[in-house]
Amino acid sequence: MTANTGNFRLGPDAGRVVIKTGRAGLAAKAGHDLTLEVTQWSAQVEVPADDAGGVTAAQVKADLDLGSLEVREGSGGAKPLTDGDRREIKKQMTSILGSSTASFASSKINRFGASGGAIEGTLTINGKTQPVRLQISEPGSGRYRGTATVQQSAFGIKPYSGFFGALKLKDEVTVEFEVDLAKAQSAGSAAPAEHA
Repeated sequence: MTANTGNFRLGPDAGRVVIKTGRAGLAAKAGHDLTLEVTQWSAQVEVPADDAGGVTAAQVKADLDLGSLEVREGSGGAKPLTDGDRREIKKQMTSILGSSTASFASSKINRFGASGGAIEGTLTINGKTQPVRLQISEPGSGRYRGTATVQQSAFGIKPYSGFFGALKLKDEVTVEFEVDLAKAQSAGSAAPAEHA
């Protein structure tokens, strides 16, 4: 990971955050593996200029509005995902998550080679905080991709279940993000990062 020093404010204009779900249960073939996008989020990245190790002294904070989740894709399943399915999924998400927010704060950044590493920190949802580790890659200068696995039940979230438990979401979901620091706003500017 190369050193891009400074303070950066990120939001949907500078990247994307998605959550990927998987199916379980006897009727798993009837459901879909979903890609859900968090359409309202913000993050702040501070990389001190005097950090001899590059980004290892950086601090990352992010806030995600889980009420802004939108269904982007549905793969698998007995039939293609319809607009009606999307509306029903959105309704189910709202009943499960309500107006929850998720907050991430980094505690340590590790580098692995020139273009990868990990960010360790804590994730807080519904007042419950758990450790989380983001695996990071740098596909281009100032562009970062990351992925983490999150267990819903650890945050008091009961995964969706239908057809009397025959179809349900796996407890573990994958969170993926991609950001481009070149599209970030300076944290010193008056205007906050815009929400989509």
